[in-house]
Amino acid sequence: MKKGFVLSISLTCVAAILAGCNSEAATYPSKEIKIIVPNAPGGGTDIVARGLVDHAKDQLNTTVVVENNTEGGGITGLIQGASADADGYTLTMTTVELAMLPHLDRLPVTHEDFIPIVAPIADPASVIVPSDAPYDTVQEFIEYAKANPGEIQVGNSGIGAVWHLAAIALEDEFDIDLSHIPYDGGTAPAIAALTGGHIDAVTAAPGNAMAQINAGDLKVLGVMSEERLEFLPDVPTLKEELNFDISIRAWAALSVPADTPEEVLEELNVFVETAKDPEFQTFLSNQGIIPVSFNGDELAEMMANDHEMYSELMKNLDL
Repeated sequence: MKKGFVLSISLTCVAAILAGCNSEAATYPSKEIKIIVPNAPGGGTDIVARGLVDHAKDQLNTTVVVENNTEGGGITGLIQGASADADGYTLTMTTVELAMLPHLDRLPVTHEDFIPIVAPIADPASVIVPSDAPYDTVQEFIEYAKANPGEIQVGNSGIGAVWHLAAIALEDEFDIDLSHIPYDGGTAPAIAALTGGHIDAVTAAPGNAMAQINAGDLKVLGVMSEERLEFLPDVPTLKEELNFDISIRAWAALSVPADTPEEVLEELNVFVETAKDPEFQTFLSNQGIIPVSFNGDELAEMMANDHEMYSELMKNLDL
């Protein structure tokens, strides 16, 4: 009887522990969730993050706040996100720089330090210039650069970042010399500098400058993608115009630290469903962002493949 009594108590304790664990999982989220955006407000990554939160708010049982951390060109934000507690309360909009900067020994974390949830954006690079620039095509842009080596100042979101790499790839492919001007805080400051006449061009996603493009202040000469963009049907790809066969795209994937529990990931699937929501996709399209919805194994594979691709590309470009 005593052994049976002890066994009964033990089983009761185990049941209580399990019930406590299940209860803890069931209460997620029980406090505010933070999303780290390693870019300045107003850029594509920031727009996507805030749009996700706004369109998912009715399905969440807590408040979600977006925190911009631009220190170190976004490096600090990525490190902060990777080192956060794996409890689902700190998420990060990991960006394509996660696949690039480790190869420059500037970022001590990689895609392996995160579990990606969803990537609602994967925009291609483009060549953006003032509307009154003395060139209307990428071919003319290149001819001008050859005739005036080092004169064209091209803004980017940081040395070694994706848009800088896009400009470097142009230099390498067409044997031209550009002056690279980095801006801390993402693409928005570079676009502002371009609009203000402080630089001559920016290699970035068109969506980062749609307001200025629509206002007639800036124009897009070409895009670095396989196909033309639906919202810029008259702008050719560099592949069709110049047989430039490198596609460079900037993705932003909402991610959590590695080892985040499965039950938390299941709750965060609300963002996957939001990314597929037609209303959210219309919101992105209106911002000049091509809506996509990479998630699960497909997204993890894309991030891993880009990590390897940029490693080889940077070796070839001697970065």
